Amino acid sequence: MTVPTTADRDSAASPAATTTRLATFGAGCFWGVEQILSRQPGVPGTAVGYMGGALERPTYDMVRCTDTTEHAEVVQVTWDPAKTTYESLIDVFWHLHDPTQLDRQGPDFWRQYRSVVFTHDADQAAIATATKNAIDQSGALPKPIATEIVPAQMFWRGESYHQRYFDRRGVDGCHLYPA
Repeated sequence: MTVPTTADRDSAASPAATTTRLATFGAGCFWGVEQILSRQPGVPGTAVGYMGGALERPTYDMVRCTDTTEHAEVVQVTWDPAKTTYESLIDVFWHLHDPTQLDRQGPDFWRQYRSVVFTHDADQAAIATATKNAIDQSGALPKPIATEIVPAQMFWRGESYHQRYFDRRGVDGCHLYPA
């Protein structure tokens, strides 16, 4: 099932939109998260933006500088189910950040940097919950996972200068997961 949730609906008209699916993850600053997810097999596209707040058309300055919009910085991943699985993508998500931190990642703190999985259907919700519970039960992490798992909301695409930020600068990002 394709779920067009972007504020700019141009991509929904493309032929790829009928054969791909969406996944949306928040794991701190979206620049490094996007770089890692964009390099995964079966991922033809990514976009950074904002999800999870009530304010329409949030901007980076509103989300990052005021901490009042309730949006998270997120990466929306377009993935091809013929080439990868949601399980593979969420495995990358769990490893690219510290999901035990509440409302922060490293030096970045406040709600916009929370760990969150926005699910686009019941299958994604079940997989996200099952993998979260399995990691918690394994004892692999020093604290319980703080990641929120909630239904996807309107995705507001971030400003153009944030898209593929690290790749355009020719640098590797700041996360621990191997790219």
